[in-house]
Amino acid sequence: MLYHLLLRRARPISTPCSARRRNVSTNAMEAEEGATKQQDAYTKDGSVDLRGRPAVAARTGRWKACAFLVGYESFERMAFYGVASNLVVYLTTQLREATVPSVRNVNNWTGAVWMTPIAGAYIADTFLGRFWTFTVSSLIYLAGMLLITLAVSLKSLHPQCTPDGGCAPATRQQVAFFYGALYTMAIGAGGTKPNISTFGADQFDDFDAREREVKASFFNWWMFSSFTGGLVAVLVLVFVQENVGWGVGYTIPTAGLALSLLLFYVGTPFYRHKPVRRDSAAGPAMLVGRVFRGAFANRRRQLPCDAGELQEHETAWYAAAGKRRLHRTPALRFLDRAALRSLTEEDEEGTGRRPCTVTEVEEVKLMVGMMVVWLTTLVPCTVWAQVNTLFVKQGTTLDRSAGGMRIPAASLGSFITVSMLFSIPVYDRVLVPLVRRRTGDPRGITLLQRLGIGCVLQVLVVACAYLVEVRRMRVIRERSVRGAGETVPMSIFWMLPQYVLMGVGDVFNSVGILEFFYDQSPDGMRSLGTTFFTSGLGVGNFLNSLLVTLVDRATRGNPGRGGKSWIGDNLNDSHLDYYYVFLLLLSVLNTALFAWVAMRYKYKREFLDVERVGTPELEMAGGQGKLDNVKVTDAPLRVKDAQAAVL
Repeated sequence: MLYHLLLRRARPISTPCSARRRNVSTNAMEAEEGATKQQDAYTKDGSVDLRGRPAVAARTGRWKACAFLVGYESFERMAFYGVASNLVVYLTTQLREATVPSVRNVNNWTGAVWMTPIAGAYIADTFLGRFWTFTVSSLIYLAGMLLITLAVSLKSLHPQCTPDGGCAPATRQQVAFFYGALYTMAIGAGGTKPNISTFGADQFDDFDAREREVKASFFNWWMFSSFTGGLVAVLVLVFVQENVGWGVGYTIPTAGLALSLLLFYVGTPFYRHKPVRRDSAAGPAMLVGRVFRGAFANRRRQLPCDAGELQEHETAWYAAAGKRRLHRTPALRFLDRAALRSLTEEDEEGTGRRPCTVTEVEEVKLMVGMMVVWLTTLVPCTVWAQVNTLFVKQGTTLDRSAGGMRIPAASLGSFITVSMLFSIPVYDRVLVPLVRRRTGDPRGITLLQRLGIGCVLQVLVVACAYLVEVRRMRVIRERSVRGAGETVPMSIFWMLPQYVLMGVGDVFNSVGILEFFYDQSPDGMRSLGTTFFTSGLGVGNFLNSLLVTLVDRATRGNPGRGGKSWIGDNLNDSHLDYYYVFLLLLSVLNTALFAWVAMRYKYKREFLDVERVGTPELEMAGGQGKLDNVKVTDAPLRVKDAQAAVL
């Protein structure tokens, strides 16, 4: 009895050490769990806030941040289409320009709007980052809109017209001020267009499974908001411009743009930012040069059978550096020679050049492949250029009465937007899930399949435009309509099918092009990759300007053969149908070329999945990273403080 009592009292005396061990173990586990939770609280893709601190996943990004960006996009599109949709009418009716020069000037300005993003994207990816590049450029864009509004509002800055419709010719100073305002807007667009959509996509963490799934539909809804702004422009602003006044019609979108910028800055605390990679400051041109020089220097060497013998960092090295490793692909195999390791260290030291990595070679392959695909998008972009030029001029010759009022020809472009607004939800919520169950692709169909469908629909658009023009010419002959100002007794709504098909086609084409070039761009060049989309539209407009000029000169009236210009000032006495046949042949040939390119294109393949096991240490030696105890898995990427390991 006494023994058991003493033993019971003795047990607590022997337990403090073990209790302390249990407490230490428990505290260590709690500390580890706390550290894990703290790490999981941050984004996994290395994004930061405006001050450069790791971005907290729950407080930043996703649709919470994108709501402000989408709002800006709607107002910006309203401003752009408020100018672009009716610009050809303003030039011909107010500045008294002829048809071909006005079409050429609209195409040249639109082309500049879509080409300047090349410079804006380079500045963003290399120096300032997307947020600050957009911030500066948006203010220039707004200044351009203010100048355009002044140009059409102040009497001293535009020609004066009499009540009977006669207008004095524009002075050289008035023309210079107006076009100066237009191209100021184009310069501002160079920094806004390539960065705002890319900045929106940056709000989703690719290494988070749920955010990656949501991001799959981001571009669909981004274009939905974009075309909502365009719809307001072609339905409301165009009507106001022609029936109330050009000054009022431009003041409304300018005020909306200023308001949207204010909303954009309100959302600043919620934005995620991708740090600018200073190691890529040389830009894509330097990388392309290095890879091609390396491939040429090793042109006589044989490629090894084992891809592991090529120069490459470990997967975990890329994760630690905030980059992504790419799989080797069989395309353009001659470039793989740039990744051949030097035979000896003396060779590498003697030449002063290190071998390119497989990922660097694959990035160059991606750029070459995207360039080839980009070339096949130029003809569809040329077809799109007709919407704000020849389609509008064609519509001005038709009967535009509807419900006791005269609708502007440019307002018919609203049917592009309406059909697209209806088609995007159907595509995203019905077609994609239906096809996904059959193909297993998260997008339902591949990116290039989507573009291919868009190319086919573009062919149908031109075919419809040709058939409508054939009927218009027949009515002209039957009713003996010849005067430039005479209205053809044929409803403008005959043009409706080509506008509707254009809108449906944009769901596949425009959205598909934007998503393709963003998705396939090398990591760290996303803004520059987006400029493939914008520059395609720009070159398409320049190409249409060139085609219109050449066709007009080649087909200008030849009395000896009874010929006349296909695109004359008087469309009632021209052959616009011939020009549409020319575009139809180009579209068919381009679609066939696109199919050939698409079947040979190799998509980007990334090492996205890295899971840390144990407590690895990262050793940096000569730029070659090594991380032990790392395994590649099929789970979403989990890298815990890998950046800290590098530092």
